[in-house]
Amino acid sequence: MAPLVGVMGIQPVDAADLIRHAYVHPGSQRQGVGAALLLHLRSLTDRRILVGTWAAADWAIRFYRRYGFELVSPERKTELLETFWKHPERQIESSVVMANPPLDEV
Repeated sequence: MAPLVGVMGIQPVDAADLIRHAYVHPGSQRQGVGAALLLHLRSLTDRRILVGTWAAADWAIRFYRRYGFELVSPERKTELLETFWKHPERQIESSVVMANPPLDEV
């Protein structure tokens, strides 16, 4: 049996799907595992996908940008985190939300 090298989940919540628990074993990173997982999840839904991550996780933000995700505004981020994730205030302050397709923000 092959070892588990990565995991990525999707959770439907209201009008969007959330990427949940995206991890690739360090020894398997930069080999297309995360891309394959993300593209597979994308193929499962036609709905908007949202992902929340730490604002300091530059590598994660770069990864999701390569696949069409865009950062939402700080104001919309707070609204989305409170609606979809129910995070404490401290975590909201240090997080970002990315959307694909991008949100139409005014």
